[in-house]
Amino acid sequence: MNFLAHIYLSGDNDSIKIGNFIADSVRGKHFENFPLDVQKGIILHRAIDTFTDAHPVFRKSTKKLHARYHHYAGVIVDVFYDHFLAKNWTNYSNENLEEYVERFYLSMNDNLVILPEKVQKMLPYMIQENWLVSYQTIEGIKYILTKMDQRTANESKMRFSTEELTQFYSEFEQEFTVFFEDLRTFATEKLDEI
Repeated sequence: MNFLAHIYLSGDNDSIKIGNFIADSVRGKHFENFPLDVQKGIILHRAIDTFTDAHPVFRKSTKKLHARYHHYAGVIVDVFYDHFLAKNWTNYSNENLEEYVERFYLSMNDNLVILPEKVQKMLPYMIQENWLVSYQTIEGIKYILTKMDQRTANESKMRFSTEELTQFYSEFEQEFTVFFEDLRTFATEKLDEI
């Protein structure tokens, strides 16, 4: 899953949210250098990724993209699923998305000192362009996918994947809805366990 889902699945603990958000920038056992709740967020992120990659509904979504995008299909579906979470936010939270995201940005800024350098550099752009709220629209998703594509020297062609999103929109949304219920249950149980 992409940023918004990882943050959302962390529950109400800001430190767990931060850990879940920064996890891709933390290699191996380096997570042990962080405060305990941040460590829990990193562990949760890794568990979510493992669960997601193996889930049959997620794999069904990636199959629609595999021929054109190859191993980037999973990354693209992560972004698509964040779009559906943002678009349908009121189904999952009583809090306004803009306010939820604003609180998360403030928490990140309050904890800059513990963030990996890569995240520190990315954060101002993320806040300025309000990535998490922009996920609500296809245009916002296209912008994010184009930025990601540029990081792969445009080899991934991710910038074009909103064509498939539009073509199979209702299928992707139904798959997200089924998958995300399973993931929410898994994440809640995993949080209790760690």
